[in-house]
Formats: sequence, C-alpha cells, structure tokens
Amino acid sequence: MPTTLEREIKLMFPSVEAAREAVTVIGATPIRGRRLQDDYLLDDTDSTLRQRRSVLRVRLEGGKAVLTFKGPVQPSAMKLREELETMVSDGLLLLRILEELGFSVWFHYQKYREEFAIDDVIIAVDETPVGAFVEIEGGDQGIAETAESLGRGPRDYVVDSYRTLYLRHCETCGAPPAEMLFDED
Repeated sequence: MPTTLEREIKLMFPSVEAAREAVTVIGATPIRGRRLQDDYLLDDTDSTLRQRRSVLRVRLEGGKAVLTFKGPVQPSAMKLREELETMVSDGLLLLRILEELGFSVWFHYQKYREEFAIDDVIIAVDETPVGAFVEIEGGDQGIAETAESLGRGPRDYVVDSYRTLYLRHCETCGAPPAEMLFDED
C-alpha cells in the first residue's frame, strides 16, 4: 500500500466571514457547503498512539463517517505527515467496535467546515469554538502560493492541531480543558 502524505497549514482569521471572503476573492470555487464535523480522537489505555505522536480519529459528518490514521509530524515548514483514511457507513458503530478493541475517546472536538478548491489545493474555512481558520491542503508550492494570494507568508503558518490550539486557548482564558465543543443554545 503506498504511503499518503498530507501537507497542510492553517491561517488564522478574525472571523469566518473574513476567511470566506478572502478565499472567494482569490477565485476559489466552493465544493462542499458548511457542515458540522464531530471529531473523536482515540487511543488505548497505554496511550500508545500519543507516545508515537500518531492519531486515530473518527469523524462524524452528516450521517457519514471517516476513519483516519495520522502518523507523526515530519520535519517541514508545513504540517507533513502520513495519512490513511477510509469511509465508514456507521460511525457510531465504528466507535463502539474500537472501544471493544481497547480504544477509547480521549478528546472530542467540533468545527463547522466548508470547502473550496483552487488549482490543486483544497481550502477549508473552519469555524471552531476557539476561532476562525483557513486550512490549506495540497502540495508545497500550491499551499505557499495560495497562502501568498491570501496575503500571508510562512510566518503566518499555523501547524498546530486544533487540540493544541484549544489547550492554548484554555490556558490563556484560565479555563480547564475539556472537550472543544460549541455551546448549545
């Protein structure tokens, strides 16, 4: 099986509206509308995956689910890591199966995401409980050119995970970390 490498960066924006406007101004084409994603990170009781700096994630979105394994982040100016993904018809059942195999959810987070494409790059506008981000995924050159067209450079690249951004946010606000979820109003 060939290795699939994911390359991505995030760029912080003051609001989702500002992010969406910036992305459309550069000519990106909408490919998937706004939807809620529930992401569950899993590990065994020995934290084997976290010790390997790897991630096992189940993403629930609109009745569909994706199982993803991400390997350790590799040295790069961008976030670079192995990524293996497959669609699953029943995400809740998958979570139950993984629990029976000794895995449990150790972090649950949400975001609203809409996706755009330009050239060979996928651009996601992410609304999270800790801010608005544009995530750019593709090849090194495509990512760099897209970031530049958005008025950003390597100093603006955010390569941290949403969990790390959430922990930093909790530390700044003095709030105890829990799950990164939207308030239910």
